[in-house]
Amino acid sequence: MDVDGIVDVAELKKRWVGFEFDLDDFEVSEQEMLDYALAVGEREPRFVDPGHPDFQAVPSFPAKFVSRHRVLPEGFPPMGRRSFDAGKCVTALGPIRADMVLSGKSLIADIYEKTGRSGPMRFVVHRMEFANPAGEMVAVVDWRLVQQVGEE
Repeated sequence: MDVDGIVDVAELKKRWVGFEFDLDDFEVSEQEMLDYALAVGEREPRFVDPGHPDFQAVPSFPAKFVSRHRVLPEGFPPMGRRSFDAGKCVTALGPIRADMVLSGKSLIADIYEKTGRSGPMRFVVHRMEFANPAGEMVAVVDWRLVQQVGEE
């Protein structure tokens, strides 16, 4: 922290960026894939027809997964009362199929500040990397948490 009690972003980055803090497995069911595809309005047969030869999850599907253990590492400064989910970005790297068990690894990918209409804000990028049973990366989900600076 600096002299005003405000957490210094450079210190946070040095200590936390790249820090891996959770591993979790996620079982993927056919019904879950179908429910998600219908919920997001998907119509392409390979995402909504289990009989399709290339049936797989919609590329944004892994955004639905959140660690059952921790959202941020133990010891990470609290986000405060005025923090919120600022969105997710999914990078699809391979197909996700029914009955797959995905291995999800959580880490802090970035921490940065910027100024918005309501003043300075701090962003923490929580990344989950998903691998299939063969250990091949199939998706990366970056989840941005935002907090107004001074709300620690």
